[in-house]
Amino acid sequence: MVEWLFDLGNTRLKCAPLRTDGSVGEGFAVAHDGRALPADWLQRLPTRLDAVMLASVAAPALRVALLSALAGRCGRVVRVATPHRFGDLRIAYAVPQRLGVDRFLALLGARTRVPGAACLVVGVGTATTIDLLDAAGVHRGGRIAPSPALMRESLHRRAPHLPATGGHYRAFADDTDDALASGCEGAVRALVAASVGDACRLLGASPRVFVHGGGAEAILAGVPRAESSPHLVLEGLARWATALRAAPAPDASAPDAAVGRAP
Repeated sequence: MVEWLFDLGNTRLKCAPLRTDGSVGEGFAVAHDGRALPADWLQRLPTRLDAVMLASVAAPALRVALLSALAGRCGRVVRVATPHRFGDLRIAYAVPQRLGVDRFLALLGARTRVPGAACLVVGVGTATTIDLLDAAGVHRGGRIAPSPALMRESLHRRAPHLPATGGHYRAFADDTDDALASGCEGAVRALVAASVGDACRLLGASPRVFVHGGGAEAILAGVPRAESSPHLVLEGLARWATALRAAPAPDASAPDAAVGRAP
C-alpha cells in the first residue's frame, strides 16, 4: 500500500508518506496563494497512490482543486473531521467540528509523543492557536490570535509605509523594521508565556510546550523549554490513519469522505 498524508493549510500544503510502522516518512511542503497550487507540485509524488489521508483547513475551492489533481493517480481519499473523542483524547468543544482539524491532529500528535503528560500545543501559521491538553487527555480549550506575520500584513494594509516583512526581535528597537518585528513577535511570545502560566495554575503542574507551524521559529526563541515540532499535525494524522487501518469506517471508501471517528 502506498499511502500518503496531506495537510492542506491556508498558505502551505504539507505531504509525507505513511510508513508501514505508522510513522511519518520524508515528505515535502509547497507554498500556495490560497487559490491554486503550484503547477509542478504533483511531480514530487509517486505516480500511483493507493490512499491519501487529507486534513484541510483551506478554502473549499482549493480543496476541490487538490482532489481534482489527485483524481488521476489516487485510488482513495479520506478526509479527516474533528471527532468528540479519539482514544483517550477528548475535545472540549461542544460542537467538535468547530475545532480546526489541524488543531485536533496537533493535539493527537502531542498525545502520541507523550502519553500521560500535560501539553500546551502552539501552532503559528496564518493564525496563532494555543490548546491545552491535561495529563488524562482532556482538552481544556484554547486561544486564537493573529500570527506575527498576519499582524505585520494587517498593519501594512492600513499603513503601507510600514513594511510587511523584515526586521529582527530586540528588547527595545531603534528602527522601524526591528520595532515591528519585536512588537508582533513579542505579542505572541507574551501570549504563549501567559498561557503557560495559566496552564500551570489550572493543572498544578507545568505542561510540555510543543510549537509547530511556518512561523514557529520566532516564537521558539522567546519561550523557555518550548520544543520545536514541525511535523506535529502530520504525526497526528499518521496516528489517525493507523487507527483507521485497524478499524476502517463504513464510509471510508467514499471519495473525499470526511471521517472523524475514534478507534
